[in-house]
Amino acid sequence: MVKNKKKGRNNKEKLLPNKFRNLSNQIIRKTSQELTRVNFLKEVSELLQKFSHCDVLELWLKRLHDKKNCEVIIANESESSYNLFPCFLHAKFDSLTISHARLPSIKFCRNVILGNFDNSLPFITESGTFWLNDPSAPENKQKLEENYSLKSENGFLSHYGTVLILPLNTGEETIGLIQLKSKDKDLFTVNEVEMWEEFVQIFGIIILNQKHQAALQERVKELTCLYGISKIAEKPKISIPDILHGIVDLLPPAWQYPKYTCARIQFDDEEYTSPHFEEGKYKQTADLIIRGERRGQLEVIYIIEEPEMDEGPFLKEERDLINVISKQVSLIIERRIQAEEKEKLEEQLRHADRLATLGQLSAGVAHELNEPLGSILGFAQLIRKNDLSKQILSDLDKIIDSCLHAREVIKKLLIFSRQMPPQKTSVNINKIVEEGLYFLESRCAKNNIKVKRKLDKNLPDIYADASQLHQIVVNLVVNAIQSMHKGGELTISTKASDHMISLTVKDNGEGIAEENIDKIFNPFFTTKDIGEGTGIGLSVVHGIVKSHSGSISVASKLDEGTTFEVKLPVKEEETNE
Repeated sequence: MVKNKKKGRNNKEKLLPNKFRNLSNQIIRKTSQELTRVNFLKEVSELLQKFSHCDVLELWLKRLHDKKNCEVIIANESESSYNLFPCFLHAKFDSLTISHARLPSIKFCRNVILGNFDNSLPFITESGTFWLNDPSAPENKQKLEENYSLKSENGFLSHYGTVLILPLNTGEETIGLIQLKSKDKDLFTVNEVEMWEEFVQIFGIIILNQKHQAALQERVKELTCLYGISKIAEKPKISIPDILHGIVDLLPPAWQYPKYTCARIQFDDEEYTSPHFEEGKYKQTADLIIRGERRGQLEVIYIIEEPEMDEGPFLKEERDLINVISKQVSLIIERRIQAEEKEKLEEQLRHADRLATLGQLSAGVAHELNEPLGSILGFAQLIRKNDLSKQILSDLDKIIDSCLHAREVIKKLLIFSRQMPPQKTSVNINKIVEEGLYFLESRCAKNNIKVKRKLDKNLPDIYADASQLHQIVVNLVVNAIQSMHKGGELTISTKASDHMISLTVKDNGEGIAEENIDKIFNPFFTTKDIGEGTGIGLSVVHGIVKSHSGSISVASKLDEGTTFEVKLPVKEEETNE
C-alpha cells in the first residue's frame, strides 16, 4: 500500500491496468526484434516516457557482469533525445563518478539501487518506491534535508512538481530503477503508483531476460567467428595470406555494431582488411605474437561514434574476444610456419636421397667409361704418330679432343659423387682466375664479349684444392659466355672481408627465370639446348664450394644478366683433410 495520499492527475488520461498490460506486451515484443542492447533500451525508454507523460525519464540498470557499474538512459520530452551514459557505483560516495553532468541525483539513486533507504522514511512506500509531490514545498524541503541529507543535491528535485523513483527488483536483487520526473504537481494517484509498482516487477524480469538474451546473442556471434576461424585453419595447403584474408572478413559480424565495424590484420609489413574498410577514431587492438616475437596486430574499428561502454564504445567481452582471436590467429600462423618448414625439410631429405643415388650411379658410370675412353685415346694417339694424310690427322684430332672432353665430364661426375677427395694446398684465387681466363679469353673475344677484371691485389691465400677452384672459375665463366649469345660484358672480381674471400662472376646476358633459380644447382638440370650443356656444371660448383665450407649465391633478372658470388673461408693449413 502507498502511504502518500495525493490528488489525481492534472486533466490527463488516467493510467488503467489494461494500459499497463499493453505497455508490458509492447516491451516484450521488442525483445524479439533482435535489437542491439543499446537500441532496445532507448526504444523502451521512449515508450515509458511517452506512457508516463513525464518530462524526464531515467532508466538505471546494473551491468550484467559488473554490478558496480550502471547504464543510464535519459529520455527527455523537451529534447526528444534518448541517450545512454555509463555510471560507476563505487562503494564510497567520494569516489562516485559519472561521465555526464546532468545527473545530480546519482548518490540518491545509488542508495535506491543498493537498498540503503528505510521504508519508514518519509516519501517511501511499503514497496520501497520513492514518491514525492512538490519537492519545493517548505515542509518537504525540511524532511528531505533531515532524512536524506539532500540539501546539497536538492537541485534535482526542486525543478519538478512530481518525482517517482521505482526500484527494479527481481527476487532478492535490485537490478536498477526507473526515475520519473514531471513539472506537474500531483501527477500520479495512489492507485497509479501501485500499478507502477506492479508493472516494474514484470518490467524487471523482462529487462533481466533481455540482458541475458542480448548476452547470448553476442556469445553466439563470438562463437560463430571462432568456429569460422577454425574452419579456415583446417583447409589443407592454405597459405598464410589466404588465412588472414579469410579471418579478417569474420571479425566485423562478431562485434556489437557489424554495420559500422571494420577490421584490419597487419602481419610482417603486409595488411589485410575487411570489405569497405575505413579508418576510424574508435578501435581495439591486440598483438600477434609468433614464437615470442611481435609480428603484427589485429584491429577492430568503429567508423562512427557509438554510446560509451566498458572500453569507449566497446564491451569488456569484446576486449576478451579480440585477445582470444589474436592468440588463435598467432597459433594458426605458427602452425602453418611449422608445416612449411617441415615440407621444406622433407624436400631437402628427398633431394639429398636423390643426390646420393645419383652420386652412386655417376661413380659407377664414370669408372665403367674411363677404361674404354683411355683405350680409345691411347690408340688414337698411337695412330697419329704414323705418316698419315691431313684429313686423317684432322679426324684423329677430333677423336682425341672428344675423348679429352669425355674424360673431363667423367672427372666432374667423380667430383660430384665424391670419388675424388680434394687435394688442398695454399692457393691464391687471383692466380686461379688468371689461369682460367687464359684459356677462355679467346672464346670471349670470338663471341664479342668484353672481359673486365676487378681483382683485389691484397687478397690472402686460402687453403683449398687448386684444380677444383679452377673448375669453379671455368664453369661459371663458361655459363656466362653461353648466356651472352649476342655479346656483352663479363666482370670477374675478387675481394677479402671478415676472414672470407669472395669471387664474383657477373654477366649481362639473358638471365635466369625466377622459377628456375632454386633448381640451377640440381644435378642434370639445364635449360640449354642439347649439346650445349650437361646440367652438372653448377651442381659440381655447388659441391666444391660446400666441401670447402663456403657458400654460393645467385642474383638474376631476365634480359638483364646474372651474378654468381662464391665465398670461401680463409683458413690456416689443416693436416687432417
